[in-house]
Amino acid sequence: MRGTLFTLVYYILSVLYVLASVPFLILPGHTPVRWIIRSYTRAINLSLRYICGIRKEVRGRSNVPDGAFIVAGKHQSWGDGYLVYPEIDKLAFVTGDHLEKFPLVGGILRKLGAIVIDTCGGGERKAASLREGMESAKKEGQRILIYPEGHLAPVDYHFRYKPGVWHMAQAMQAPVIPVATNIGVYWQQQEKEKRPGTAIIEFLDPIPWNLPKDEFMERLTEVVEQRTAELVAEGRGTPVKRAILIPDPPKGMEASPTMSDLTAFKKA
Repeated sequence: MRGTLFTLVYYILSVLYVLASVPFLILPGHTPVRWIIRSYTRAINLSLRYICGIRKEVRGRSNVPDGAFIVAGKHQSWGDGYLVYPEIDKLAFVTGDHLEKFPLVGGILRKLGAIVIDTCGGGERKAASLREGMESAKKEGQRILIYPEGHLAPVDYHFRYKPGVWHMAQAMQAPVIPVATNIGVYWQQQEKEKRPGTAIIEFLDPIPWNLPKDEFMERLTEVVEQRTAELVAEGRGTPVKRAILIPDPPKGMEASPTMSDLTAFKKA
């Protein structure tokens, strides 16, 4: 019942806030649309709390620096972006161009400074669109949210962290702030079911941009997965259990591994 009611409220809020953004899409400047979308994410946070019983706790705010940086988050749920977004000013994100097919969304993405990757133009065009986005973000002093695994990971599992985040850090010459979370304990991947509890997001110590790629990726994976495992254990009230590495799901699929079949998948 909680999940169904939240889903209804989620879609109502989404439509209302998109419509509220429309008048500002043709005007110069980014501030009004960014303010509206931050208000929208706060409304979703309140809905999670009062409808689903999922409270939010933010830790490690002192690790968030001034200026441009990259946020590299653990991606367990559709909800983790809503938890992170209102906590950081001038936060943009990396997304595929598939979102532009939805009415008005393309204009909102541009106002938010989102880095929209050209997924239809081949490898060279993908790299070029990412590079162009990085240059714009650095110029404007933006912060960029990215999920290095590239997929929604089931709790207790993780995917290989992709080196795109290292290339982004090199292009911007900006530190990377790892983010751990346990929201998957309460809102798993795209599930409608929601479980009451305290969803934690924790900003961890910055990782310098100028580390060698292999060292950078190993450090990022280790700190995010270790702290996420600790937060999950805290939420469950169980001993810490290290996440298991599983293969990336096929395109258009969502990973749903079991202990007896680590390669099981279901449609997203």
